[in-house]
Amino acid sequence: MKTRDKIVHAALQLFNENGERNITTNHIAADLGISPGNLYYHFHNKQEIIYEIFESYSMELLDHFTPVEPEQESLVQLKHYLDSIFTLMWKYRFFYANLAQILQQDRVLHEKYLAVQEISQLNLQSIFKTFIDLQLFALKEEEIQPIITNLHLIIFSWLSYQSSMHLQSEVTEQVIQQGMLQMTAVIKLFTTDLGKEQILLLEEGIRTLNKGSEN
Repeated sequence: MKTRDKIVHAALQLFNENGERNITTNHIAADLGISPGNLYYHFHNKQEIIYEIFESYSMELLDHFTPVEPEQESLVQLKHYLDSIFTLMWKYRFFYANLAQILQQDRVLHEKYLAVQEISQLNLQSIFKTFIDLQLFALKEEEIQPIITNLHLIIFSWLSYQSSMHLQSEVTEQVIQQGMLQMTAVIKLFTTDLGKEQILLLEEGIRTLNKGSEN
């Protein structure tokens, strides 16, 4: 792995474990066992490292949430998107936990975030329309966007909500899995009988993972 990639990887781990605001470029350099000067050769400041992490996040977000493949089994498709949500929330949990603060301090990053979200929202609309065609959701087209917005609110506020309800609580895989169950609770309100049956199967799988992570 190249030094630049090592810096980004180490920064992501440190941000996730300690919070982005508590980590400096000196912390990142020390974690890698390199001099601050070596780090500054690749990145002029911490914000440039955050940009690089955000670029990786953006590519993964758009890759995971492409429109569904009609020939795939519907349960497989639903599971794929729930798994994708979990993967992103866990891998980039510092970003989800402190989204407002991170975006407020950098207008350029905020603009990048909005551009990526615009594409993501269009993809999600397409995904929902396909699930309607598969008779999993009983929705009118004009009802799709409000539901997507509600899911978006849960995804990007869940970790902050948990922190406010349980002070000094650690972000664990179990906490994120609970957030996924909160999303399925919203989706379940708009499913057909077939869709509800499949959501219940997925929820059972999530709860099984929760129990496993508790042990």
